[in-house]
Amino acid sequence: MFAEAIEDILRDQCTPAAVRTIEAGGSPAALWEALAGAGFLDLLLPEDAGGAGLPLPELYPVLAHFGRYAVPLPIGQAIAARALVAPGTSLPAGLLTLAPALRRSADGSIACPLVPFGTLAQHVLAADGDQLLLLSGASAQRSAAGVHHSQVATLTWRDAREAERLPGDAAALAPLAAALHAALLAGAMTRVFEMTLQYCNDRVQFGKSLGKFQAIQHQLSVMAELVAAASMAAEAAFQADGRTPRLLPAAVAKARASEAVVAVANTAHALHGAIGVTEEYDLQLLTRRLHEWRMAHGSEDHWNRIVGERLLAADTSLAEFVRTA
Repeated sequence: MFAEAIEDILRDQCTPAAVRTIEAGGSPAALWEALAGAGFLDLLLPEDAGGAGLPLPELYPVLAHFGRYAVPLPIGQAIAARALVAPGTSLPAGLLTLAPALRRSADGSIACPLVPFGTLAQHVLAADGDQLLLLSGASAQRSAAGVHHSQVATLTWRDAREAERLPGDAAALAPLAAALHAALLAGAMTRVFEMTLQYCNDRVQFGKSLGKFQAIQHQLSVMAELVAAASMAAEAAFQADGRTPRLLPAAVAKARASEAVVAVANTAHALHGAIGVTEEYDLQLLTRRLHEWRMAHGSEDHWNRIVGERLLAADTSLAEFVRTA
């Protein structure tokens, strides 16, 4: 129900033109209000706290839609943040994102490197050991990633006393962010595959559509396998009873989804040919997000290492570890 309602809003409000406008520095207010104003930020809050009480498995299709439409706002992060803080803890209504890491310097400053949507976030929620910190984007010094239309930025606060400590589950931030970005990647890759398949069926070369050539069919088949595997892993990460995913399934999901990005994006652009690299064509709105979200909160190397460490520490066989992970 919620996924369908959100997709209706995204179809109307998050058009490719709207994405381009926000990426170019236009106001995100209309799109943010369309989603936040409808109450979707509180999806994971219990009903007695004014939320929707959405079970975690039902959050996956919602996040996948955000990826499918290349939503240029941290709406998924804002939803996730409300699951991290203790019940009854209020969070600001503005654009809020999650920091992958927090570093303290000897001069008393705080830095959050490579924050997704850090270029426009009004608030940042970060884990500082076993505590959650809420930081204001208005007082942050932002250093953009330097990539064309990237929304990633490193944020620095000169005075650590500006941070507000919030009660909540700081340890759950990393696995929730990993699962969240795995879902975003799965949704975006699904849309990229659909666009590529449609183009190959429509584009005629040497008297027949590209999709009729065996070499093209092979590339599409591999692409479909990668997207399906990433989607299954991402969905599995949300199969938990609580409000946040478990670490190991989230690690597997982010590793599998991130690993698929390069092959999926490269194949999509290759099969689209010259049109696929143009700024006017919508494919690049998605593939740029794929590369950005691949690195968000750790690439496949980071999460594969966590999975490997868990395997080495487990007192069980590899087959049993895979079955129960």
